[in-house]
Amino acid sequence: MVIGMTKTYAGFIAIMGPTNAGKSTLINQIMGRKVSIVSHKVQTTRTRLRAIKMFGNVQMVFVDTPGVFRPSRRLDRAMVGAAMDAASDADAILLVMDAAKGITDTVRDLIMRVHDNKNLFVALNKVDSIKKDVLLPLVADLSSLADFKEIFMISALKNDGVSEMLKSLAAVMPESPYLYDATDASDVPDNLYLAELTREKIYKYIHQELPYHINVVTEHVDVDEDGVLDIYQKIVVQSDAHKKIVVGRGGAQLKQIGTAARHDIQDQWGVNARLHLFVRVEENWENVAENYTDQGLEFK
Repeated sequence: MVIGMTKTYAGFIAIMGPTNAGKSTLINQIMGRKVSIVSHKVQTTRTRLRAIKMFGNVQMVFVDTPGVFRPSRRLDRAMVGAAMDAASDADAILLVMDAAKGITDTVRDLIMRVHDNKNLFVALNKVDSIKKDVLLPLVADLSSLADFKEIFMISALKNDGVSEMLKSLAAVMPESPYLYDATDASDVPDNLYLAELTREKIYKYIHQELPYHINVVTEHVDVDEDGVLDIYQKIVVQSDAHKKIVVGRGGAQLKQIGTAARHDIQDQWGVNARLHLFVRVEENWENVAENYTDQGLEFK
């Protein structure tokens, strides 16, 4: 007698939406741990991060894309291009939008770009912050814009409605061998992830527009005989004035960033670490394509 093997299903789900809609918070909630940079500032996600989530015999590969916005710099255009490329290859698209902000011009434009996907879903995020008499007309207006498979009402921060959403997304994944090892994980390279943790702290502690013009690169990681990680990173800025802001008076700002990033690294990886930060001025770094190859971005 031949015993049949259990069928497996696997596919890609592109998480898209305007900047600051809560996409990274949602990814972190789905994975049960931080895998994506989170900030109250917009345009923080630069990379196309893949997070692998197992749901029974279904493997969902979530692609957390940069937020869609009106691009101006070459970096901006590369970020938006990365989001649209992810959508074109996806088995399903999850459009995440801030329910309190409603249907903005950016949301309308995005729906027009992706409405042909047969598995198009919407996650109305932060619904706990608005009243039902506002929410129901919003759902009706959304339904008139595209043939959505389903509209979810969630709070990514509070984990409300997320498990029900995962069940519906799993149901549309195609029959397929698993695309990755059958574990929950992220495929972000370690050096990039370490750099993202430091960049997150820059967004937290520097409150001007400056963080959008900063890059963090993990140059190398050494392990000493006691198993302590020595992590060497450069923080790239455009001018000496920017460098002074990052370093701060007597080096205080840089120390604050480094201490917070080191604690995050140690907590998440369960290791002891020393973080060595160096600030470098590279005036034209934003227009050098090679600075983004490790982030999965391409300049057109």
